[in-house]
Amino acid sequence: MADINDFFSFLNKVDHVSKEDQKQADNYLESIDAFARTTYISVYVIDYKKKGFDYVSENPLFLCGNTAEEVQQMGYAFYFKHVLESDLNLLLKINTIGFEFYERLSIDERKEYTISYDFHLVNKKGDKTLVNHKMTPLFLTTEGKLWKAIAMVSLSSENESGNIKVINKKNKKVFHYNLKGDFWKETEVVQLTSREKEILQYSTRGYTISEIAEAIFVSPDTVKFHRKKLFEKLSVANISEAITFATNNKLI
Repeated sequence: MADINDFFSFLNKVDHVSKEDQKQADNYLESIDAFARTTYISVYVIDYKKKGFDYVSENPLFLCGNTAEEVQQMGYAFYFKHVLESDLNLLLKINTIGFEFYERLSIDERKEYTISYDFHLVNKKGDKTLVNHKMTPLFLTTEGKLWKAIAMVSLSSENESGNIKVINKKNKKVFHYNLKGDFWKETEVVQLTSREKEILQYSTRGYTISEIAEAIFVSPDTVKFHRKKLFEKLSVANISEAITFATNNKLI
């Protein structure tokens, strides 16, 4: 039976944090809290030495009906309480393959990669919500081990759990993990045209197709054409999913 220690890979064992390592984390939570207050995304910080959470934001999506303080106290026990059992096994799998991927990177590269995946949270009422979870390294030890990481949780634009990928925004690399084949495959970063970005930006402000057409001096049929191409490119069904996908993946 799985337990909390299964979330902590021997590949990333953090037994000691030097004084030099500690300096990089002085007062960092003030900045995290300021950021969390400006976004609709749930934010929390993982400490791999303490095997718990350093910080949990007040955004209700991740809390599942608990207070931020309660979730912080629960730490990794939160997952056992508020994640579907099938998805909990998925998270343990992601933990294993994620650290194996991470270990193949040079120490200088390790803070440049973000891992993203989707799973179901279950609140106190038993309601399920599919969320997207992104985790990015904050601080490494001098040995290159992941000490602290920032995690961001938002509504998923997908239809099912999984969708595991590792993204490097700096060099535009994306690696998708194939669960059935048990392998990583490098793919290209989705690139939006300036017109597609423009339509998305107006859509986030609540503009209708006719209003967008008027604002960018084209016909409504032209807006519909670009939206159709956008939906195909992002593999989404509607503009709400397109906005969520684009926001989650920082395309706009």
